[in-house]
Amino acid sequence: MDDDLRERVAATAEESALFNALKHDSDAQVGAIMGPLMGDNPEFREFGDEIPGVIAPVVERVNDRSTEEKRERLAELAPERLEELDAEDESEDHALPDLPNADAYDEIRMRVAPNPNGPWHIGHARMAAVVGTYKDRYDGYFLCRFDDTDPETKRPDLDAYDEILDAIEYLGFTPNRVLKASDRLETYYAYARDLIDLGGAYTCSCPAEDFSNLKNNGESCPHREKDPETVRDEFQGMIDGLYEPGEMVLRIKTDIEHKNPALRDWVAFRLIDTPHPREEAAEYRCWPMLDFQSGIDDHLTGVTHIIRGIDLQDSAKRQQFVYDYFNWEYPEVIHWGHVQVDAFDVPMSTSTIKELIEGGELDGWDDPRAPTIASLRRRGISGEAIVEAMTELGTSTSNVDLAMSSIYATNRELIDDDADRAFFVRDGVEMDLSGGPERGQPPIHPNHEERGKRTIPVGSAVLIEAADLPPEGERVWLKGYGCVRRTDERAFEYTDDDIEVVREGDVDVIHWVPATTSVRARLRTPDGDVTGHVEPGLLGYDEDDMVQFVRIGFARLDAVPEATDPTDIGADDELIAYFAHP
Repeated sequence: MDDDLRERVAATAEESALFNALKHDSDAQVGAIMGPLMGDNPEFREFGDEIPGVIAPVVERVNDRSTEEKRERLAELAPERLEELDAEDESEDHALPDLPNADAYDEIRMRVAPNPNGPWHIGHARMAAVVGTYKDRYDGYFLCRFDDTDPETKRPDLDAYDEILDAIEYLGFTPNRVLKASDRLETYYAYARDLIDLGGAYTCSCPAEDFSNLKNNGESCPHREKDPETVRDEFQGMIDGLYEPGEMVLRIKTDIEHKNPALRDWVAFRLIDTPHPREEAAEYRCWPMLDFQSGIDDHLTGVTHIIRGIDLQDSAKRQQFVYDYFNWEYPEVIHWGHVQVDAFDVPMSTSTIKELIEGGELDGWDDPRAPTIASLRRRGISGEAIVEAMTELGTSTSNVDLAMSSIYATNRELIDDDADRAFFVRDGVEMDLSGGPERGQPPIHPNHEERGKRTIPVGSAVLIEAADLPPEGERVWLKGYGCVRRTDERAFEYTDDDIEVVREGDVDVIHWVPATTSVRARLRTPDGDVTGHVEPGLLGYDEDDMVQFVRIGFARLDAVPEATDPTDIGADDELIAYFAHP
């Protein structure tokens, strides 16, 4: 990042921090301004790892100001934003907009409706994060309904049902009710029969291409005026398996001359021979289309507000025909754009991720290279950080970019205080060491002296990273140990220099591990695995503990060797950690 860009980042951050602090009448938080900062300034995103270091001191200076000083400074920088603040009702401040007509309902009832054809990628988390947040805000009702009525094209994965519910819990929410659409076939059949009796549906045996031509020309299907009794009999024949797939469908009677051909007499039920993977639904062959099934269920479960993608606007229009036949009130609808996520080479596509796993290119859904909820969770990123970033995106109809750096910034604030520091040396260079103390004692946490220091035995040699190796005759400061000088190609000697040489900028501070008692380690990252060695004290930690590897970043310990003495570790044993973020 050059100086000009650094100044722009700092200036933008100051304005955002002032606005944030005044809006919430509290200290500004780096995590809270990271998302909007990166979203509104795409040119900043490639420097996502550096941005927190630039804006943190800016935020600190803002927080040192009094409220009146903050107002004066914001009036100087961006008077229109101060006017915006003054016009707001602070008591009703939320990241998400108010739900439309919320006061008209005794209870706000919303749903997530996942297709369980695989575990969730990051994009899926947005719906649960927003619905769960609205549920908490309005003291409402959260329904999770698995829309699993396509056993062929989007075939359900039996493990995905529980994996998706686990993901929702990880995000911090518990549904009030969980339904599987594949358990409700008889209910859909009953409403289809009622619709037939109302003259709102008919069975059609036109070849698909013939009906398409009729529909596109605004011409009625020859089966459209069948009497309800015949339609009921033929629909029962569909249920009883008297027809082959493609021979018969049930259509909703709409407006055959509607200006939008996609809404003309759409299919409500079709035949599928592929058995559903759930044993309870394996015998069914007559399956509802999603627009019919979802429309019926939304009404029966009392859903008041639906959020769906902007590309699904026709769904509401199709379902409105069904609701009109039954004289039902249609729920409020919010359409939003797609969320796009940076930082991953793997597309956010369930089918693509599944193919990569089956082909051996990914280790599983929790591979750190995968843009999945399971991956973020294994890396030690909290559900709370994801929810905050997702809700900050709002509900705009435009496509939105989610900067992973905003999730990382929030997670950093959540875990920093509790994460002990540790050294991880990547494929280190071994240097003999003479003349110094027997052990190093870096702090467990630099901001919490009360937690004490780590004791790292030195021995006769240390490992450092190749990039940190100084020229012969030059010095470096081994963090928590002291100053050493390189005396020849593979040797350091301890010097008596004190910390002033660091403060004066003459000596770099580097991390290190003992050469003989360090522990082999593997750090799994979104860019691939990194091997190296960690300090021996990590053998006393547990799986799931979060640490910060100094000068590298935060990581979750995934597997820690059982041995307490590094000399007892087996030849193939190693500590495994998953990289979270810088």
